[in-house]
Amino acid sequence: MWTIYSDAHRLHRPRLEVVDGELADSLEKPERADQVLNEVVARQLGPVALAVEHGLEAAARVHSADYLRYLQHAWQNWAALGRTRDVLPYCFAVRGMGKVQPDHPDGLAGYYAMDGAAPIGAGTWQAARSSVDCALSALERISQQRDRAAFALCRPPGHHAGADYLGGYCYLNNAAIAAQRLRDEGCARVAVLDIDHHHGNGTQQIFYERNDVLFVSLHADPAREYPYFLGHAQERGEGPGLGFNLNLPLPEGADYARWSEALHTGCAAIEAFAPDALVVSLGVDTYEADPLSTFRLKPSDFLRVGERIGACRVPTLFVLEGGYALTEMGSNVVNVLEGFEHRA
Repeated sequence: MWTIYSDAHRLHRPRLEVVDGELADSLEKPERADQVLNEVVARQLGPVALAVEHGLEAAARVHSADYLRYLQHAWQNWAALGRTRDVLPYCFAVRGMGKVQPDHPDGLAGYYAMDGAAPIGAGTWQAARSSVDCALSALERISQQRDRAAFALCRPPGHHAGADYLGGYCYLNNAAIAAQRLRDEGCARVAVLDIDHHHGNGTQQIFYERNDVLFVSLHADPAREYPYFLGHAQERGEGPGLGFNLNLPLPEGADYARWSEALHTGCAAIEAFAPDALVVSLGVDTYEADPLSTFRLKPSDFLRVGERIGACRVPTLFVLEGGYALTEMGSNVVNVLEGFEHRA
């Protein structure tokens, strides 16, 4: 399996995020991607190639033009005020408040953010663009080279980013952009399977009213876990999209036996949908020792995760999302990919 990577991810070095009512060091750091790359190489998963630049056309098929402009200029406008720390919002546009876009960088930061966990620094825009390039370059291994699977080593991650907002370490939705590119290239049906510990709220929002992209997510129950406001089982899509959104929330402490039941349900829905291609939002923060996990998956369980996805027998793009236990993250990611290769 090919792995597509970009050194530009290191340009994004968030310093702080808001956690438990205080500023804390960000868990989303460059070492995450480095650990995964090291494991890919050490275990000889397959060739590694650098991402090719793709421009903004594909991102613009998923994200609004005004949001892309904001991301592109957010740091420069912030720094023009003499500020040297990352962009972090302190005032948010919530229900009942007007939807007129502000002019001041402080207002814009809250207008386009869902939380205080996605700081913007001097290199964030370029890193986010390179993350999209990883997804699209890996996708070309499938759509042009006819590989059965490829791995996009994306950083920063993307599944919390909506059409016009950022959050949860995410700025551009790599998985959604790849899924839309597949549709634009002629795939009649595309499925997105999100196995991150946290619900892929951005991906759901982007495809919620569509029946050409099936979104399946298994995640911690949003009644008690981030992102809180989306991810409930009753959210099944709207309009033409009704029935094409499947959320499988799970309780705290779920082990692989319980978690895998949801995975089987989700994969069965994908098989019934019979997609031309599958995009997997690959988060390994379900690991029992991950600092953001309430689940109890063990390293060997990730091999079985990959095997079940491989049993779907669909051309598959893996897009890296969460995972914050640095020592084990690379091994858990490659376990999924090797499990897939063994079964597919």
